[in-house]
Amino acid sequence: MKAIIIDDEKHVREGLILLAEWEKFGIHTILEAEDGEQAIELIKEHRPEIIFTDMRMPRKDGISLLKWLHSSELHSKTIVVSGYDDYEYMRNALYYKSFDYILKPIEPEVLNEALEKAVSEWKDQARSRKSQVEDSQVLNEVKPLYWDRMFSKLCLTGGLSEAAENRIRNEYGLSLTDKGVKIALIPIRPFVVKAFQFEDELAFFTLSNIGNELLRRSNEGVCFRNINNDEELVILIWNADNAPLLIQDIHTAIYQYSKVRPIMALGKHSADVKGAYDSSHQVLRKHDLLSAKRVVTEEDILNTPLLHLLDYSNDLKWALRSGSMEQIDTQINSLFNLLEKDFTFSLDQIATWDRQFELLKNNWLKEYEINNEVTFVKREDYWKEDGTFSLPKFKKEKADEFKELVKILSDAKYQKEKNSMQRIEEYLQKNYQEDINLQEIADRFYLSREYISRKFKQDYDATITDYLTSIRMEKAKNLLKNPYLKIYEVAYGVGYQNEKYFSKVFKKHEGVTPNEYRQSYSTKS
Repeated sequence: MKAIIIDDEKHVREGLILLAEWEKFGIHTILEAEDGEQAIELIKEHRPEIIFTDMRMPRKDGISLLKWLHSSELHSKTIVVSGYDDYEYMRNALYYKSFDYILKPIEPEVLNEALEKAVSEWKDQARSRKSQVEDSQVLNEVKPLYWDRMFSKLCLTGGLSEAAENRIRNEYGLSLTDKGVKIALIPIRPFVVKAFQFEDELAFFTLSNIGNELLRRSNEGVCFRNINNDEELVILIWNADNAPLLIQDIHTAIYQYSKVRPIMALGKHSADVKGAYDSSHQVLRKHDLLSAKRVVTEEDILNTPLLHLLDYSNDLKWALRSGSMEQIDTQINSLFNLLEKDFTFSLDQIATWDRQFELLKNNWLKEYEINNEVTFVKREDYWKEDGTFSLPKFKKEKADEFKELVKILSDAKYQKEKNSMQRIEEYLQKNYQEDINLQEIADRFYLSREYISRKFKQDYDATITDYLTSIRMEKAKNLLKNPYLKIYEVAYGVGYQNEKYFSKVFKKHEGVTPNEYRQSYSTKS
């Protein structure tokens, strides 16, 4: 803490410095001034918490200094030290909020008691001021959230409670029910992607501040975040006649800041907020994204139907099953051509496409027995650098989504086929003693004989029959090493009911008869 002693007599200043217990009260800097004029300069520069001042001084006296302190924004505690028990001095000291009045000659106990009280009160008030600042900061942070919630609720329900009506009247000085309103909506996604590096909160904060700065000039409306839809910024205008000009001004200001040209969907005038919101929402969802207009109204809505992917699910399914990227490109381009010719590129159309693609994707994943938790890259970047809609980007991203799905399904199909052949191979290893034929395997594994023959030969470089024979011959050689087993017992043991046929197959496979193999093994042993 700092203190200043103001007195034209040096010995008085020195006396105060010696008598006061400065360190005890946390005061480590003591300034000195000879008159009020010099004191004001030092006070402005150092802002001391405690001020001792005489009343009679040259140039600018104590009363003039007290007047200046009273009108300043300082929170210092002033203690008057005077050699005059004068009512006029005391009255001015009280009037200008002096903390205490001490008479000369100064007694140490009186001085330090006054100093202790002054320091204690300054600290109490400083804590209170800090708390008020913190409360004010919290209020300033919470207040926009409160209005976002209130106005967002009105967009959803329309009805204004008496309490809400009173709060709006107190804050904005008007009644919404008396005036009626218009609403404009701004889709936030192009800004988040292009101007704010995917920082949603920063985008909403910045754009709403730009809007509110213009609207507050003549108290013509409010800009807020729609908490019911994290893709929308809402401009509520109660000066409906001036709405088109206001929206154009906000559009210009946003472009100057972000270099993004937003779509602003302006609805019809309505007696309530919900009606105005529904109207603007309809404009936003249905207007043509390929239109050059940036501020759009109901007049810009084209009542064309929506293209439904579900109507083309069979064609898409066969293209996907083919695993051919060329066929996928052909099918998707056919849909794009149809979309450009007979439909409108609107936000509703994009949402319908995305929703139905998700449905088809999940059905196809289920059909291929793929876990639905497979992660797909979520793109949704259909915007140019200035925020306008890019048809080439839309086409590329939608085609990429189908190609990604084709790859996942093709990989799953390959893995499924691979697993099927592995299971067939395991079945042969375990059941080589049985009378196994291709039809039995086809029935067991729900696959065609032709497919099994082709795929097994591809994976194991042998037919089912040859592979089974190889297994049996390896098992037979192990059994022939046992001299106590008859040849017919070995034959039965590896799945042959005829000893002669077994011997014939063994010789063809190994180049020697079973007896010759046994004898050669015995000789080696």
